[in-house]
This record gives sequence, C-alpha cells and structure tokens, in this order.
Amino acid sequence: MKLSIQAIVTIAVAALSGCGGITANASPPTAAAVAAQTAHASDAAGAYCKQTGGEVVVRRPVYGSNSSNLLFLAGERNFCQYTSKKDGSRIHILLETLYTTKPSLAALAYILKPPTGSCNGNPASCYCTLLGGSDQFGGTSGAGGGWYNKNSIDQTLEACIFPDMSSIDSWGLTYHAGGIVRGINLEKVMRYKYPGS
Repeated sequence: MKLSIQAIVTIAVAALSGCGGITANASPPTAAAVAAQTAHASDAAGAYCKQTGGEVVVRRPVYGSNSSNLLFLAGERNFCQYTSKKDGSRIHILLETLYTTKPSLAALAYILKPPTGSCNGNPASCYCTLLGGSDQFGGTSGAGGGWYNKNSIDQTLEACIFPDMSSIDSWGLTYHAGGIVRGINLEKVMRYKYPGS
C-alpha cells in the first residue's frame, strides 16, 4: 500500500479543518513587507535549527553532478542538517519545513511513514516519487543534480521536494519509512505536531 500525494493532501486538509479561514477582503502585502517577513522568518528558523542541535547549511541547486561539468542554477535554499553523535548519520530538512507549525507534505510523509513500494533505480528517489515529490534534476537523464554545498560532507543532497515546496532529504525519508532514524528523529524537533502523536 502506497500513500499517494492525494492521500497525504487529504490528511493535510483534515488536519487543517477548523483552523480558521482566509479573510477575503484583506489587502495584499507590499513586496517590501513580504521580503522583511521572509528574512525575519528565515532568521528565526535558522536560530531554531541551531537551538535544536542542527547546523544551517546553505545549498545551491546544481545540474550535472555526475560529471565534472557542474551547472549552478539560480537561487539557494537553507537546510537544517542534524548529525547523530552516535553513528554520524545525517538528515537534512528545509528550514521552512522544520520551523512551520502547520502541516506540510514533507512532514506528513516523514511522520506517517508510508510503505516504500518498489520501482527501478535509486530507492530513495523512487520513494520520493511514489509519495508525489521529486528529487530529480534533469529527469532520468543520468546527468544528476541536487542541492550543493562544497564544504558539506554530503556535497550534493537529494532533497525530496513536494508540491507545497516542503522538503526533507530523500534518503532520510526512505530510511525512516523502514524504521531507521538518521541524524535525529525529526518528529522531536519539527514544530508541527501531528494530532495524537
């Protein structure tokens, strides 16, 4: 039994019911207000990552990681990396996914641990796809890609990104579905708490 993106969305909608609505007559915020709010949220999320034992790692999207011709793409994202003191394993979660108190598809996939299913190729990438996310840069071309940081032990990170833009590393999700915690149990540090857990 695989948990499809529709099932995860259904669970998310159920979790959100009763949380209040959106005011239809509210004025949209200005670009400056959005930028200031985003910067403040990012600073708070970074501080929370460190407070809970993580390390903020800035990563850039890169294409062609399976060769020496890296193509750096636009933008960057901040991930919180948790490293286990016991075995040195690591898990990475997007700062926004870690810090939000609302449900996200990545958090629900981690918490609910849907069965991994089966398909050919990389098992972590396969699992991510079965959940409705993607961690592939360039599709199935074999060129490779991911979220890059030259100074990280995991230079190119396979991060499963869901349609709501939430993200956790694909291998961390896959191991957790099999009952293995890498780095830290994210349920203990994510600010979103699944009802009943």
